[in-house]
Amino acid sequence: MALAAGGTLAQPQLTAARAAWLTTEMALLFVAAPVAMHAAVHQARIPLFLALLPVLVVILAILLADRSFSLKREVSRGFGWPTLVSILVVFGVGALGIWAWLKETHPTWLFEFPRNRPHLWLMVMFAYPIVSVAAEAIVYRTFFFHRYGPLFGERPAAAIALNGVLFGFAHLVIGQPFAVIATVFGGLLFAARYLETRSIWAVIIEHTLWGGFVFTIGLGRYFFTGVANV
Repeated sequence: MALAAGGTLAQPQLTAARAAWLTTEMALLFVAAPVAMHAAVHQARIPLFLALLPVLVVILAILLADRSFSLKREVSRGFGWPTLVSILVVFGVGALGIWAWLKETHPTWLFEFPRNRPHLWLMVMFAYPIVSVAAEAIVYRTFFFHRYGPLFGERPAAAIALNGVLFGFAHLVIGQPFAVIATVFGGLLFAARYLETRSIWAVIIEHTLWGGFVFTIGLGRYFFTGVANV
């Protein structure tokens, strides 16, 4: 069976023409669009959210107009305790390693955001899951695997690898190489988790944990665009 999102009801036949169309569409949305957004933010000085909005609207329109997809089914898929334990174990091991590395290499960075700007940190902790995590889960997990899953047939490793690379590439808009590299690894983890569970909530929880940790521990400096009006 071809790869699919949790909310997928059916999959249209993958003809050569449809495969070519989906490949072109994916390149436009996940390669050309991030390049255009980088130019919009860093050259035209357009606020990041406004630069992202048109692409998000197009993707949501395609997804919601697709009769082979059920949003209700997608959001109703939960996950079990073994998945939660796996999420927490992976996070715990990874977070401990990052903390130890920062403590050794950049001790002054540790918890600098909550220490120096606690009110802004609280705002980020509250807004991040809603504004960023949920949107990225829909675009890079739900939409990607529903729309382009058939292109990979029964090759989940290829789908996970490409999804991770494209997720990292999207962070080109930030203008920080570290952000791109780090989010490739994050994208691989979240894509694998989604294909394992077909639960958008599992991915949202895992992504929220990692994102909140990054901003809290002292690596948030790599995830701001540096553009004054953003």
